[in-house]
Amino acid sequence: MKRVAVFGLALAGAAAARALAARGIEVVLSDDVIIDEHRHLARELGCTIVPVATQSDVVAFLNGVDVLIPAPGVAPLHRVVVEALARDISVRTEIDIAYEWEQQRSGGPRPILGVTGTDGKTTTTMITAALLRGGGRSVGEVGNTDLPFMAAVDLPFDAFVVECSSFRLQFTDVFRCDASVWLNLAPDHLDWHGSIEKYTEAKRRLWAYSRNSDVVIAPTDNDVILKSARATPARCVTFGLDAGDYMVSSGSLMSPHGVICSVDELWRALPHDITNSLAAAALVIESGLSVVGDVAAPLHNFESAHHRIELVGHFDGSAWYDDSKATSPHAALTAIRSFEHIVLIAGGRNKDLDLTQMATEPKRMAGVVAIGDDAGAIRQAFEGVCVVSDATSMDEAVALAHGMAKNGATVLLSPGCTSYDWYNNYNERGDDFQDKVRKYFNRTESSS
Repeated sequence: MKRVAVFGLALAGAAAARALAARGIEVVLSDDVIIDEHRHLARELGCTIVPVATQSDVVAFLNGVDVLIPAPGVAPLHRVVVEALARDISVRTEIDIAYEWEQQRSGGPRPILGVTGTDGKTTTTMITAALLRGGGRSVGEVGNTDLPFMAAVDLPFDAFVVECSSFRLQFTDVFRCDASVWLNLAPDHLDWHGSIEKYTEAKRRLWAYSRNSDVVIAPTDNDVILKSARATPARCVTFGLDAGDYMVSSGSLMSPHGVICSVDELWRALPHDITNSLAAAALVIESGLSVVGDVAAPLHNFESAHHRIELVGHFDGSAWYDDSKATSPHAALTAIRSFEHIVLIAGGRNKDLDLTQMATEPKRMAGVVAIGDDAGAIRQAFEGVCVVSDATSMDEAVALAHGMAKNGATVLLSPGCTSYDWYNNYNERGDDFQDKVRKYFNRTESSS
């Protein structure tokens, strides 16, 4: 690489630019909207920054470039990507280049484990890293995290766990993992990929360059993923609640190498917590980085990230949960199936997905509070299933949910949509929900 264009200058793009510049590679920068922070980055690195307001700007930005690194949020049909491909400029993502650098490392590459899937990527990545740390290893959680892979390759880690979003997998030419898992598959990010087929193909690239020395791990309940896994030259290992090489039997998590731990000892035992834990255990054991006896304690002590079916508290006879991370119907349905009787707070900005998936458990539904830009689509999805009320603020949503929560019904914020209407991200949405719940019940208690 002689001259690299980095387009999109948030966390991943800025990290890529810094890593490239540190290696003496000429870098040119751009973004859809160039702000002072981007100009500061360009001055810091001694880079040129080029606006792309017109097609001629795009051409100027790509002039003399041999590689384009688009940020993960830049869709394949963005005019910068389209123009680069038309000019036969190599389009690559940061995990692909980081992998290439790691293979050239003095002393040899370190172990790389990978995680993809529609839901559960972050949690499984965190569990995997926790299991490795429990064995005394220093681990970089990279990729679709707060630490891009390109920023981590020069750090003194013993191994990497790469959270592989479809965005990062889309443009990979060499990326592979010593062991990797594809957790599940459901429609998501169709506004970005354009179709479920293209989304699936992006996920499948996790295994595009697998070797016979690698391990690919697949769920027993998804034929598409299983078929993809078995089509690779790698060794295929399976997992599932009721079947697979890693499964639950007689109240314990089992592996081909013996008992991992009892379900009662697990950090949390909702169905998806169990399968995520099985997948993480398979990654570290089948890669040879851990032995079965080393994973029980970390699985017991693990603490999940915020906003993933996180208990806010018990108020007026009901448990209130924050699952703001659920930005797709499939993720929300997973949370819904974790409880017997719920009031659901759902909505936001839909990603061109079928929201009726969320309404396929009518016996569990005590009511729905619809929020955000696509509240109407939520209302339509639950028509005839249960009572639905619209809220125009999170304060109102909390109050309406409290009114619906009879006979100890659980209240669950699991939106099934992105947060980009009322909030900047799902963390902000979850924080606001938790804050509003606590303030609402403080007011209620003080007035009674």
